[in-house]
Amino acid sequence: MNHATKALRLTAAACAAALAALLTAPAAQAAPQPRTLYASPDGGGSSCTVSRPCTLKGARDTARAETGRDVRVLLEDGTYELTRPLRLGAADSGAQGRTVTWAAAPGARPVLSGGRAVTGWTENSDGTWTADVPAGVTPRQLFVDGQRAVRARGESCAPTVCDATGTGMTGANATGIAEWQRPTDAEAVIRIRWRNYHCRIAGVSGDLLTFARPCWTNSSSGTGRTGPAWDSTTVDSTRYSGVAFFENARELLDEPGEFAWNSHERTVTYLPREGEDMRSARAVTPHTEQLLVLDRAHDITVSGIGFAHAAYRQPDTDEGYAGTQAGLTLTGTTGPVDHAGRHYTKPTAAVTVRGGQRVRIDRASFGRLGGAGAILEAGTKDSSVTRSAFSDLSSGAIYVGDTEPLPGEALAGERNTVAYNTISRIGVEYTDSVGIWAGYEAELAVEHNTLSRLPYSGISIGWGWNQPEAQTSVMRDNKITANRITDVMEVAHEQHDGGAIYTQGAQPGTIVSENYVNRSAFGNTERDGNGVYLDEQSSHILVERNVITRIGYKWVSNWADYGIENTARSNWTDTAAPALSGRGSVMTDNLTGLDRLPAAALAVAARAGAHGGPVERLRTDLARTGTATQSSTDGTGTAELALDGDTTTDTRTLSEPGAWWQVDLGATHRVRRIEIWNNSSMTTADFDVITDDETIHVSGKSLRPTVVDLDSSTRTVKIAVSGSGRVALSHVLVHP
Repeated sequence: MNHATKALRLTAAACAAALAALLTAPAAQAAPQPRTLYASPDGGGSSCTVSRPCTLKGARDTARAETGRDVRVLLEDGTYELTRPLRLGAADSGAQGRTVTWAAAPGARPVLSGGRAVTGWTENSDGTWTADVPAGVTPRQLFVDGQRAVRARGESCAPTVCDATGTGMTGANATGIAEWQRPTDAEAVIRIRWRNYHCRIAGVSGDLLTFARPCWTNSSSGTGRTGPAWDSTTVDSTRYSGVAFFENARELLDEPGEFAWNSHERTVTYLPREGEDMRSARAVTPHTEQLLVLDRAHDITVSGIGFAHAAYRQPDTDEGYAGTQAGLTLTGTTGPVDHAGRHYTKPTAAVTVRGGQRVRIDRASFGRLGGAGAILEAGTKDSSVTRSAFSDLSSGAIYVGDTEPLPGEALAGERNTVAYNTISRIGVEYTDSVGIWAGYEAELAVEHNTLSRLPYSGISIGWGWNQPEAQTSVMRDNKITANRITDVMEVAHEQHDGGAIYTQGAQPGTIVSENYVNRSAFGNTERDGNGVYLDEQSSHILVERNVITRIGYKWVSNWADYGIENTARSNWTDTAAPALSGRGSVMTDNLTGLDRLPAAALAVAARAGAHGGPVERLRTDLARTGTATQSSTDGTGTAELALDGDTTTDTRTLSEPGAWWQVDLGATHRVRRIEIWNNSSMTTADFDVITDDETIHVSGKSLRPTVVDLDSSTRTVKIAVSGSGRVALSHVLVHP
């Protein structure tokens, strides 16, 4: 027998033996089928079937007994009114390939609500309606047929009347507060730069108002708990510019859609909007603070569930709301001198994940909330908030991480994701809040989110400023990519010194790329508002291939010399900015001062966001090639600086009767729009815009910009003060 034949026979024998073994072996055990449980708002018992659904708690307890297979808890349609949050922990988690899912049943839109109905309304002679409030409920917010009501508010009060000090404030007589029936139910709302304060009136003595403490103490200078640089924006600092408004007094209730809470009578009074009938309207006030808490949970998915009417109670206490930045507050009466921002308090959120791992919040909706949307904190890792919608929130939408610069491994936030979410109209009450905030995080991905109509910054990543304890932290390798951020730092909310994308602290490996930023602080009342703001000690950050247009101040800002080794390259923008500060920081290959976007930029901008979207086209600027002159020149503020495509450089005339600036377009053109950007000091006021066949008067100060629409055939455009004064401009654009 040759070797080949022998080998074939051995192979055949081996195959036969293997086949026989398979035929005689017991059948492999199939994986158990997933267990599906059902819950409904009126459920009960422990069957948890589609015909006999459980409560949320019943479904959770039944799911805990299932240890050997996947579990799905499906929520039927309706509102689940919660008096306490649904809590999921380690016992409710998946493990070793086993999954646990809480989701909407097919076709259902379940909503977890912390609201309480306010009923029994009676009409008053002045057209208002009053209702008793359930015991234990304090209506800080009120929603009537789903629409947010406004706490009754008055006018602003200038610092010459409402003079704030560390002990209180004058103005009780001039504001009429001294005559109010319940002044101690009212609050002062104060905005200073990036900070927001809400402190309740504690007493009235003559013309002096005092405020609840520690709110007022923590809003004033001298605590030593926020680092010395922060004291420039306290209520008793030179930056204080008065009270934005007082709110929650029956005497202020004069606009439809306003309400006031009387803590003594335990009533709420509301002035209906047109078409509202309080006999049939559904009025709801948030009461339960948290709706879903995942504490040390892991391998859980929450999908398709809505969250509404969660409360945020701290501002109603003596702690009040002493804002520090981005919706975080300073609380407590004592504490160590803090040079890292570690002792600040995040707002309460509808969904909180603490120390979670592989927790996924997906396709959720967050609306009509008294606080924030979702928080991932206390060492949460490999978790995400995706494809969810956030709108009509009193505070911010998503908070990721904490304020400790050097946490232990168990408390370090790592590899979390915030992606494909839509965020709009947040910070309704606490206007210093941001859309997406992250503290000391590593390998965080913030990508393809759409953010619009926000009062302050859009995305804020990092913490610590230049404080000594924060100079070396765990922050690194964060990615802020392909987000769409439009109409942020809205001027009406008077929050300043922020940006569409804002960073803090050294975070090596961090990239800001392919974002579309449009109209940040557009139309501002001062030189303020940035596109990408590398603030304070922001270091080792790459900013590339972003499209940044229509910005109130700088398209990229890196002003501090201790923010080092930052790079801005290959970005597209319609203005220019000064060179980056700090050792090793560079700007290269950026296309600036554009009056039209190239195809590559349009493609990046169109792809950005949760679903992509339109791109605002830039208008041709006829003035760019014109010749500028002015009536006189003060110092280095020459006329052509308004035509250099840079909103950070300024012209300036002497103060004189009829001072003017003019551009000769070189030929007659049909002009439809003129944009006038005031200079950095907001100098130009009460002026005429003069063309060859038309004159338009602008009262008050020019903005950044003031936009004048017209229909004129002209070769020249002149800007001239009506009386005596200066003309000082950073930018003038003339559009055909």
